[in-house]
This record gives sequence, C-alpha cells and structure tokens, in this order.
Amino acid sequence: MSTRIAFLKGHGTENDFVIVPDPENAIDLPPAAVAALCDRRAGIGGDGLLHVVRSAAHPEAQDMAAEAEWFMDYRNGDGSVAEMCGNGVRVFARYLQRAGHVAEGDLTVATRGGVKTVHIAKDGDVTVGMGRARLPEGDVTVSVGERSWPARNVNMGNPHAVAFVDDLAHAGDLCSPPPFSPASAYPDGVNVEFVVDRGPGHVALRVHERGAGETRSCGTGACAVAVAAARRDGADPAVTGAPATYTVDVPGGTLAITERPDGEIEMTGPAVIVAEGEIDAEWLETLGR
Repeated sequence: MSTRIAFLKGHGTENDFVIVPDPENAIDLPPAAVAALCDRRAGIGGDGLLHVVRSAAHPEAQDMAAEAEWFMDYRNGDGSVAEMCGNGVRVFARYLQRAGHVAEGDLTVATRGGVKTVHIAKDGDVTVGMGRARLPEGDVTVSVGERSWPARNVNMGNPHAVAFVDDLAHAGDLCSPPPFSPASAYPDGVNVEFVVDRGPGHVALRVHERGAGETRSCGTGACAVAVAAARRDGADPAVTGAPATYTVDVPGGTLAITERPDGEIEMTGPAVIVAEGEIDAEWLETLGR
C-alpha cells in the first residue's frame, strides 16, 4: 500500500460522504477504518463512505460488470455494509464525471441493490433510476417516547418504515434508532422516516438512517416516503395510470421523486464535490489491526 491514499468529500442535499477511489479494489477498508474515516472529530467526517471500484475487480459486483463498469461499494458511517444509498449514487456519479470516467448524459452504476441508471444533466442535477419499491405485507408501528404511529413498510433495496406525523419535532432527537414492532419486520434494522405534509404533492421528512443516526437527507428514504404518500393519497400510479411526483423536503435541501405507472422510480437532486486530499495509509492500516 502506498503511504498516501487519495480521497474526496462530497454531498447530496447535505447527506455527506467520504469518497475513496480504488479502481482495482486494492485498499483494505475494514469496518473500524471506515468508521474512523467517517468520524467528524477524529477523521474526515461523513454519513457514509463511497468506495469506488471497477465492477470486474469486486467479488460482489463481477456479475454486473457487463452492465456497469463501476461498483458503488457503499458503507454506513459505523462501518457496516449497506445495500443502497440514493444520495450516494448521485455523488458517486458526480465523482466519476469529475475524474473523467464519464461525461454528461446517461450511465449505469452497480450497487448491492442492483444496477442503477443515472443521468447527469447539464444544469448539474443528477437523476437516478431507483428501481421499484416493494411493499411487504403486515402492520408496523414505530415509537418515540410515549408516542407511536402506524408506519408503511417500504423496501427500496434497503428497508424503510414511513410514519406520517403532525409535527417533525415529534421524532425526537433521532440519535438512537426509534423502536419498532414487530421485530420480525426488520431483522437487520431499518431506516425510519417521519413525514409531515407541506401541500399537495409536497412533503417534508426527518430520518434516522440505520448505522448513521439522523442525517440531513436520505435518497432511498425520500423515495420510500413518496411511495407511501402516493398510496395514502390514492395516487398509486399502477392504479391511476399516471405518474406520481412528490417534492420531498429534507433538512439538507429538496429532492423530486417520480413513480411511473410501471413502478419505476426516479429521484432528481444535486450532487457536489467539495474537497479532495490524501489519507495517511499508516494511520488507516493501524485501524484495521
């Protein structure tokens, strides 16, 4: 391993990431090292880490290499592996553009949630094809203190519990995971969104992300919220035959989510690279021991 490792820092609606380019998958990133890099006091700081690897070089992505050259090996801020991160895909695409690997227009990105289609627009926004939502059966309840709400179980390649509330302050501090029941609904934990209405086709959310705590934005969460809102509002595109578009305000900005009659969901929003530098490889190696 070289004595220095390149990194970048980026965000999508203030959901921020450490970016580690590693085309040949040569850098060892154990959970402790990822958590240290994402530490906001002792590391670089981020809600998660985007490990940029060629699909052919990563055992989890080799079967997607024919469809997508690049694999987003995404890790949560605590070092755990995640299936998918919507804001992360946009920032991942922005990095590929900055590095000269792709240009404006269409591309594909391999993720643990499957291959995602991406469009980089001239105005700077990035649109990601997020696939279809799955709506597992069964009632779910989430709680904060003495309050509890029914929640919609929505899977966007990762699990979500969407609760509509009267006031976003009712979500509490979201430092620890909100309790949910039944436990069998989410055996590997869950992202919990608390949602209020802002107007027709317009909602706002706060979110506790599994492995990261409260974040300023969650792309898959915004998609899950739009899907849950469409079902609540009687606007299921599969039933109406018309696309359903929701403006979703997150603490870090605004995302536009559209679900088409065929079930495909698109998310559009900004993606920004704010810094780049080098990591001391010796420091990183000590964290993995």
